Amino acid sequence: MRLVNLLRTTASAGAVAAVAFGFAGAAQAQDGQEAATVDDIIVTAQKREQSLQDVPIVVTSLSAEVLEDAGVRDIKDLQILTPGLTVTSTTTEASTTARIRGVGTVGDNPGLESSVGVVIDGVYRSRNGVGFGDLGELERIEVLKGPQGTLFGKNTSAGVINIITAAPSFTPGYNAELTVGNYGHMRASGSVTGPITDTLAMRLFASRGVRDGFYDVDLGDGPRTETTDGTQDYYTVRGQLLWLPSDTASFRLIADYSSRDEMCCLGVNIRTGPTFQFVDGLSNGTGQTPPAAGFGALPFDRTAFANRSTPQQIEDKGVSLEANFDLTAFGGSTLTSVTSWRDWGTRNGQDADFSGADVAYRLNDGNFGADISSVTQEFRLAGATDRLDWLVGIFATQEQVDRFDTFFLGADYAPLLSFQLSAALNAAVPAFPVSPGIIPCFTRTAQTALGLQQCLGTGGAVSGGGPTFTAGQTFRDVYEQESNSFALFTNNTYSLTDQLDITVGLRYTWDEKTLDGRQNNIGANQLTCAAALGNAAVITGVLGASAPAILARHCLPWTNPFYNNRVVSESVSEDNLSGTIKAAYRLNDSVLAYASYARGYKSFGYNQDRVQNGVTPVGSLFFPSEEVDSYELGVKTTLFNRTMLLNATYFDQTFTDFQLNTFLGTAFVVESIPELTTRGVDADFLWFTPIEGLTLGGGITYTDAQFGRFTATDLAIPGNFGGLSLLPGAAPSFAPEWSYVASINFERSIGNGLRAGFSLSGKYQTSYNTGSDLLPFKEQEGFGVINGRISIGTEDERWTLEAWAQNLTDEEFVQVAYNAFLQGGAFQSTVQPNGTFYNPAADTQTYNAFLGAPRTYGATLRFRY
Repeated sequence: MRLVNLLRTTASAGAVAAVAFGFAGAAQAQDGQEAATVDDIIVTAQKREQSLQDVPIVVTSLSAEVLEDAGVRDIKDLQILTPGLTVTSTTTEASTTARIRGVGTVGDNPGLESSVGVVIDGVYRSRNGVGFGDLGELERIEVLKGPQGTLFGKNTSAGVINIITAAPSFTPGYNAELTVGNYGHMRASGSVTGPITDTLAMRLFASRGVRDGFYDVDLGDGPRTETTDGTQDYYTVRGQLLWLPSDTASFRLIADYSSRDEMCCLGVNIRTGPTFQFVDGLSNGTGQTPPAAGFGALPFDRTAFANRSTPQQIEDKGVSLEANFDLTAFGGSTLTSVTSWRDWGTRNGQDADFSGADVAYRLNDGNFGADISSVTQEFRLAGATDRLDWLVGIFATQEQVDRFDTFFLGADYAPLLSFQLSAALNAAVPAFPVSPGIIPCFTRTAQTALGLQQCLGTGGAVSGGGPTFTAGQTFRDVYEQESNSFALFTNNTYSLTDQLDITVGLRYTWDEKTLDGRQNNIGANQLTCAAALGNAAVITGVLGASAPAILARHCLPWTNPFYNNRVVSESVSEDNLSGTIKAAYRLNDSVLAYASYARGYKSFGYNQDRVQNGVTPVGSLFFPSEEVDSYELGVKTTLFNRTMLLNATYFDQTFTDFQLNTFLGTAFVVESIPELTTRGVDADFLWFTPIEGLTLGGGITYTDAQFGRFTATDLAIPGNFGGLSLLPGAAPSFAPEWSYVASINFERSIGNGLRAGFSLSGKYQTSYNTGSDLLPFKEQEGFGVINGRISIGTEDERWTLEAWAQNLTDEEFVQVAYNAFLQGGAFQSTVQPNGTFYNPAADTQTYNAFLGAPRTYGATLRFRY
């Protein structure tokens, strides 16, 4: 009876409380009369319902009401509600990265699992991008900071975003919502819920949304025809059944499907380097933004340059079944089973050089994208005695990750590379003598670096008559990764006294991953590299120490013959023991102090990309597991007749073998950075004020994050150190020192059966670098974003009309900055006086960036019954 009564109540009522901006906006009690208190804030961060103030974890809990007020539709919107959380997207919306306390998994390589896990209705989503999309009707979202391993599917090293959608109700109801806004934004959604029989209830939700792009596009050479980018065009359907066959059993079946068919994602120039005139000329004068004086930073602009299309299609579907059984024979314990099947895929097109010139691109022909399918099974047995809350469980998953990659050279690739070679050769040898050992090509050309360039440029072969770089497809690669994971876990809290609780959690994990891939070159472009390598001795005789860099330009991954018909086959398995221990002491009814230690773990994997050391492909794509040791010391206080909470936690985390995925000019590489530390304080504030309907909230995260000192010998590929030389001893990307959130929510009756209100929510972050290589031009200055809403409607919420704005002040900021393709260079080939390979005076790199969203505004009309 206990289980069924609980389900009937929670399925109908939804969330009983809310916290935003660290914490804010808990609703009035359900009868609309009693003032809300801190005790109303219930979370399931330890897989059982508890008051937030009794949980010795840093948790931000956000109810449906607060998420609605803040305009949250997907996990990217969550960052304005949570200090210390950033969420960004890059080349597609499938490449979404969440970071907590400055730690996250960068890049769009599906071979990496996420440091910040996403769990939706008890089902672990293995990549952040897989969890991106219209979340639909929500009960609440909980953001847990720090490593989580004993309770949420697979291990995560930095945190968990736990999303709980609205369940079916035995009380009939429906709602409909229509939104219109600027940029052609339109969204319609609706749901219906209610009983089918006395024991079976259903809920059906559907939404459809479209929006014009945030970028204007200069088409350059074409053939692209779309003049905007960053559009939205999606729909989502989710159906649920809740079956209560007896007083001791429940079953919740969820099936969902979503699809996106959009143009995304282009970047804009934020600094144009010395290659401007050449690239601009290749694209008939519309290649990119003209450089600023002294090649400085460019004014903020939402004009992107692309001659190739950027379509993205994302499809996500799945089914899950959660079953709960009361087992009276085991002292009133509950057995929970969560079974899921999910299938996610993305196909994309890309203008790889992000310019109006026709340099390089990927077609949306089915050969560029990824598929991830998984099956998971979790069993938990939990119970409680007077002194002990205990839980044991098993988690198993099988996952298939397939990645497809292809690459095309445009008509402007050969001239651009020839231009780059000319610059490099003139810098290396302004003039050189003819010697008996030099082959005839050099005697037939001018005795200058330009003459050597004519031998090594688009003609490719040192003989002067070899093959050229021609437009067309250069490779097509396929990677297939199979992962199997099994874990045993337990999490138990024992009350030593009425004031002191000890929690112990352990998890044993066994992971096995197998990678099979085939890398295939297409066309004759690889012969240019082969010809240059065949004359390496002659070239070295002329150029000396500059020869390897010149040869490497002929043997970039997409023209390197060593990849042709290359088979990749690797298999690795390992086991790991992780866990946590916490002590919580209640000084009185208003103050809880706690201390904890946790060992977190994120599995190893394979870098599914073309990675080379010089001109030689690396022998193994494997990278090791990431681990973290985390210490926390916190206090939770409940004040003013339990209407205010003030919480603070000190954290100290040390990551070893941190999995850094970074773009080093021609390919994404994964390097294990020996050490990354993050230390700081999380503080949260919430006050249900004496003024009816007024709630104030706020939160602060202070983070001191720093890479440990390391050298080239500490890396799997020492040659990568040049591009990572700014990291040792520096703060990682997306790790602002200070992150603040604040909110004000007000809503009350205004008579005649009407209710009105408003809310403002804001977030400010101090400066941080947006590039994983930490180049100075990728620095984002401190900035703040404010969202606002004004509403009026009936007191029973039969209808509500809202006027809203996101990024109210139209703050201009960068999401992620990156190096433009084959347009200059930032890192030098030799160590500079400052101990790095970066020399600001010699930085010729053009920089691009994916931008944050501009101000959007509109109106939403809701109907509920």
